Amino acid sequence: MAKTVTLADGTVLPALGVGTWNMGEEPARWPEEVESLRYAVLNGVQVVDTAEMYGNGRSESVVGEAIYPYRKKVFLVTKVLPSNASSQGVAESCRKSLRRLGTDWIDLYLLHWRGGVPLGETVDAFRKLQQEGLIRHWGVSNFDTDDVYELDGCSRIGECVANQVLYNLEHRGVEYDLLKTDYRRKIVTMAYSPIGQGQELLKSPVLADIASRHSTALGPATPAQIALAWVLRQNNVLAIPKAASHEHMKQNLAARDLELTEQDLAQLDAAFPPPTKKTPLDMI
Repeated sequence: MAKTVTLADGTVLPALGVGTWNMGEEPARWPEEVESLRYAVLNGVQVVDTAEMYGNGRSESVVGEAIYPYRKKVFLVTKVLPSNASSQGVAESCRKSLRRLGTDWIDLYLLHWRGGVPLGETVDAFRKLQQEGLIRHWGVSNFDTDDVYELDGCSRIGECVANQVLYNLEHRGVEYDLLKTDYRRKIVTMAYSPIGQGQELLKSPVLADIASRHSTALGPATPAQIALAWVLRQNNVLAIPKAASHEHMKQNLAARDLELTEQDLAQLDAAFPPPTKKTPLDMI
């Protein structure tokens, strides 16, 4: 059975989505990126994540073209920069994102990271967008535990539905307290870069060893699929790996069926130890 997460209002979503960081950067790759996203949506992916920052809006344009025929199948996520997080800035940024995305509404609108604008002002701007029907939910990104606590002073439990953070085998600090803090506030944790950046993580001999004991519908499992399955094993975590090609997307989707054993998890804990103390939130 496919893993799912549940938002505070009861909305159930598959725990595997897709990210689009760096998409739209090269015009020659645009058609392939569009096709990859459409393949994902047609194969059960609902959450498609982007941001106004990615490619100065070009990622949103790629996403808009890709999802246009399937808009009602997609749970669309985008983000506002902290420099645009004032009352007026949020309103303007949201409307610009809507135009690039070619849609009338955003399913989840996130503050990309903390900036100088008071958090309460941004939250009030999100509420206004909800009242106008331009966004359906709001959330945050790159918020550490103290930031989530600060939300308690300007929002009700269940208003902020997601917190998108860096989480993978090499970056496990959120396990110390942030995952639990999010869960207690009915906040789904969205894991970006769940299989790492570049290839360093995927060169791990431990991942290769574990992969040799598993298979997917596409054949023998890969280290990337093991790393992704490891993130997906967590309750209340939604992973959004990027996949800019059809083949890469197929490989990510196949990881949904992997079930790691206790032996696998113990090996991974030995190679990538869980945190034993609070550390600052990692970001890229």
